Amino acid sequence: MSQPTPAIGRIVHYRLSQHEADAVNRRRQDFRESGSAAARTGFVGHFGNRVEEGDVFPAVIVRVWSESTVTINAQVFLDGTDVLWATSRAEGSKPGTWAWPERV
Repeated sequence: MSQPTPAIGRIVHYRLSQHEADAVNRRRQDFRESGSAAARTGFVGHFGNRVEEGDVFPAVIVRVWSESTVTINAQVFLDGTDVLWATSRAEGSKPGTWAWPERV
């Protein structure tokens, strides 16, 4: 069976890097500490479960770059109210890369 071709709208799995996990957790902590959630101001902030390097989340491809490098931009759907914009990411199995979901 041939390998799928990256295209806009396709769903892939994205593995968070340490830098990305730190940034997500920092934004979520900033929201908690701001008091906006407790004050019920209606402000929608970054809220969700803690993430770590290597955590895998579904992502939708929003742009495909040069077919020779097969890098993508993707919106990564985190376990919370926010998403992560992952830009110019290569296919792979290391943190900061995307992979096709396993077929079951």
